[in-house]
This record gives sequence, structure tokens and C-alpha cells, in this order.
Amino acid sequence: MTTNCSQSLEKWKDQLFSQYLLCVWHLSVCNRIFVQVKIEMVKFPDILILLLCLVPTQVLCLSSCNFPAIFNFGDSNSDTGGLSAAFGQAPYPHGETFFHAPAGRFSDGRLLIDFIAEGLDLPYLSAFLDSIGSNFSHGANFATAGSTIRPQNTTMTQSGYSPISLDVQGVQFSDFHSRSQIIRQKGNMFGQLLPKEEDFSQALYTFDIGQNDLTAGYKLNMSIEQVKAYVPDLLSQLSNVIKKIYVKGGRSFWIHNTGPVGCLPYVMDRFLITAAQIDKYGCANPFNEVSKYFNLQLKKAVVQLRKELPLAAITYVDVYSVKYSLIGHAKKLGFENPFLACCGHGGKYNYNRFIKCGSKKVVNGQEIVIAQSCKDPSVRVSWDGTHFTEAANKWIFDQIVNGSFSDPPIPLSLACKRVNH
Repeated sequence: MTTNCSQSLEKWKDQLFSQYLLCVWHLSVCNRIFVQVKIEMVKFPDILILLLCLVPTQVLCLSSCNFPAIFNFGDSNSDTGGLSAAFGQAPYPHGETFFHAPAGRFSDGRLLIDFIAEGLDLPYLSAFLDSIGSNFSHGANFATAGSTIRPQNTTMTQSGYSPISLDVQGVQFSDFHSRSQIIRQKGNMFGQLLPKEEDFSQALYTFDIGQNDLTAGYKLNMSIEQVKAYVPDLLSQLSNVIKKIYVKGGRSFWIHNTGPVGCLPYVMDRFLITAAQIDKYGCANPFNEVSKYFNLQLKKAVVQLRKELPLAAITYVDVYSVKYSLIGHAKKLGFENPFLACCGHGGKYNYNRFIKCGSKKVVNGQEIVIAQSCKDPSVRVSWDGTHFTEAANKWIFDQIVNGSFSDPPIPLSLACKRVNH
């Protein structure tokens, strides 16, 4: 038994050394490395090489993508002004940290999609619905806060969900794709504010949606199992939108899974949760289990899409794990209580769904803000009980940009490359 074990160990060492030599050869030929590994090569060259060997060989020799545009689809996690354009601006103090004024975002500053644009050296995305001061030459954002994958049988006033569901966003994109080229062909000044025809096939298509579909079921008093039961339909509709974009020429897709809904203060405040259902980090486990189920099925849907769309490069990004890690280790990472909203009014989590961030009341004939922001949003994870602060969004982006939480494990800069699985 000992002899067999020793022989197996020696065989493994030989294989590892062979892989090491092969990897060194690839790196010397490519002379480029696009995987960010935080180890000093001078001190630990062997460890760096071995870690790089874990990355698919095709990735190491690829040059960065040159995305001319981004087209985004989603909800409030990536809305840069859609809902505000349609139903009124998200009030101050939204936007206070970076934009120093309301900027259509439900955060004190930048969102993940903003950091993605920065990471690709592109301007921030204008909302498709915003007709004032918008520039669509480098893409458009079809996301609106409160959006769901499938249409909700309710009004926004009744439920808070946006009527701009994913199918509508898909129609808007299709219309934008065709009409933008008609306007460009006329050669007027407006054409300069629109993308070129070739930009649509070379663009990055980003998706961050599904969270609201899950909470919609909870608000209708559905059980966990009932919510799980309609997840396949959600993913079928999501897949259909992606297929339609593919037909229009879209080839590069960057798809975020949904975050840990059970860690959001508004969920923990609104729904009945027993002490036995709280996990080690303080989150509501049943709701997170549904999120993980959604993500498992989403990953399967992505695998199927890769088979059906052979020319597409589809990257699945596990933001759930990153957000859960941030909430679970907030204090070690320099943040304060991850469940305490920065902007809100009263309650255990500084969250009140009837007095949301920026809410005002009239006192002695003057309007005053009663749901104000905290002194230092940079040390808070939750901005308003539902959304993340800019500081949290930046930390999340820093974890996902290098491909550490992606399938395939490629960085954002290589999201146009197809990697064999």
C-alpha cells in the first residue's frame, strides 16, 4: 500500500513538473500575462508560474479585447438613470459621494457597471430612456431599477416593480440597433452620438437581473418551493433575450448571477425570519438558498447557450460569492456593520420601507430630508437597505475583474474570447 502511494506521488510530481515546464514555455512565447495574481514574481517565481498553469492555456496568449461599446440589461444594481428618466430622479443624497448630485443611480456613487466601463476605458453608460444629455456612441443602458426578467402582473405603484422588464429591454435594444443606423446614415450631428454598425458585434453585452423576480414571489406570500418552481421559466426568458441579441450580431456576453438576497436589510426587515434560519454571518438562509438555486440553474442555462450559440463568448460571473464574502468579512475588510444602511430612517437596520433614502417632509413650510445618509458611506456596505455603497461596489469589482470568480476564468479584458470547456 505504501509502495503504491509513493509511486502515485512520484508520478504526480513528474506530471506537475512537466506541466510547469510547458507553462513556462507558453509564458516565454506569449510574453504577455493577463491574469492578475498578487504575488511578487521576484520572491515567488515558481508559485506564480504554477498558479498561472491553473488558467486555460488559450487565455495566457490572448491579446485584450477592444470593446467599443457596452450594452447593459438589468435592474437597480446597474441602472444609471433609466427609472429616474421615466418616473422622476432618485433624490439626494443618492449620488453624493462621486457625482455630488443625483445621477440616476440608487447608491451614493458608482455602480458595478460604472467600474466595468472604467475598466474597459469607456465612458459611463447613458440610460436608454434618458433624453437629456445622453451620448450613446459607446453603448446604452437598458436597465431600470425594479426590473424583472418576466413581466409582473401588477403596477409599479402597487408593487414597486418596473414595467420595463427584460423582454421590454430586449425590444428597446432591437429598436435602438435599427434606428440608430438610420440616423447615422443621415449624417447629421445626432449620428455622432450613436454607435457604429460594427460596434454592435464587437460590443460587450452585460446582464445583472433576476433578484427582483425572486423577491416578487416572497411579496405574494409564496413559499420557498413555489419560488423555486418558476426559476426555469425565468431562465428560459433570459436565454431567449440573449439569443435574440446574438441574432442581431452580439457575440460577447458577461452575465452576473444574483446576489445573496437573504443578506439584504430590506429582506430581513420585511419578511418573517426565525432565529434558526439565520446563518453564521447573520443572513437569512432560506432566501439565500433560493438565490443559490437560481444561480445553479443559471449556470446550466449558460452551458446550454454556449452549445446553441457557437460563435458567442459567454462569461458567467459569480457575484454571489463575492458579495457574501464581503458581508461575512466586512469588518476585516475595513467596513462596519454590513446590515446597517447608510441612508435611511429608523429601525434595526436604519431601514424603513415607507421612509426610504432621501424621503422628505414639510416642517414649518419647508421641506427637509428625514432619511439622510451617514457621515462616512465609504465604511458602509449597504447604502439604503437594498443597494450597495460605491465603496462596496468597488471592492466587488476588484474581485471579479481578473476572472477569479468567472466561468471560464478569464478577466474582463478578455471577455470577447471563446475558451474551450
